[in-house]
Amino acid sequence: MRLVILESPYAGEVERNVAYARRCVRDSLLRNEAPVASHLLYTQPGILDDTVPAERQHGIDAGLAWRKVADASVVYVDHGISKGMDYGIAAAKAAGIPVEYRSLEKF
Repeated sequence: MRLVILESPYAGEVERNVAYARRCVRDSLLRNEAPVASHLLYTQPGILDDTVPAERQHGIDAGLAWRKVADASVVYVDHGISKGMDYGIAAAKAAGIPVEYRSLEKF
């Protein structure tokens, strides 16, 4: 199984983006990958508050710490590329991790 960091939008239309991210995680799993979608994990109630800039940044950086073991960063683009996703893409490229762009059919 490939270890991947999964990038998809979160902020903005949160409800729509969470539903989309869950579909992306499923897609990644069905590709025989083990995805880390930190924006789904760290934003759960009682963990970090994405509306607090310092907590948002901490969550992004915690998710990207996985790049030390990740085989790739997979970027789902059906809803565009957010600032947080841009940050993750740049971090992956700087670390020499392959970045793959994906789209879900019929979303």
